Amino acid sequence: MSESETNSNGAGRDRDPDGRARSARPRDGLGRPLPRGAEGVARQPEGVLRTPGETLAEAQQLLDDGMPFHAHEVFEDAWKSTAEPGERALWKGLAQLAVGVTHAARGNARGAESLLRRAAEAIAPYGRERPHGIDAGGLAGWARQAAEEIASGASAGAATLSPPRLRGRD
Repeated sequence: MSESETNSNGAGRDRDPDGRARSARPRDGLGRPLPRGAEGVARQPEGVLRTPGETLAEAQQLLDDGMPFHAHEVFEDAWKSTAEPGERALWKGLAQLAVGVTHAARGNARGAESLLRRAAEAIAPYGRERPHGIDAGGLAGWARQAAEEIASGASAGAATLSPPRLRGRD
């Protein structure tokens, strides 16, 4: 085994069937690694092809269930698999929004503020289009407001961040 395939303890790195590095450690609901042998939550499968509607429904459910890290994984699949170059930035922005909510839930105010601002910038240009029924204008505004509240100390992270509605209030 090469040095690049060992960790600091000299143990082999976890690999998926294709040889890519993948941590086999269990994770908590916010995607944080737990000690080996600990009880974790089920991981979100990676590389799943979904329709935009399926992506939005699954991500919304995960956000509502307090699992924004898992919602980010769903958006990342859409971002990486879309054939539409004009939509890549939208799905990436939605993934950033979910990671911003993840950072807030983990108590990382600086990371939350930064990712939520980036998400707002990425999503805002889609505001008039409402691609796939996504309330891009509303989401960009939600992300900006959440970032401002976090920056000002008005938000205590996850305790005051309610999940955004991806398609607005239908």
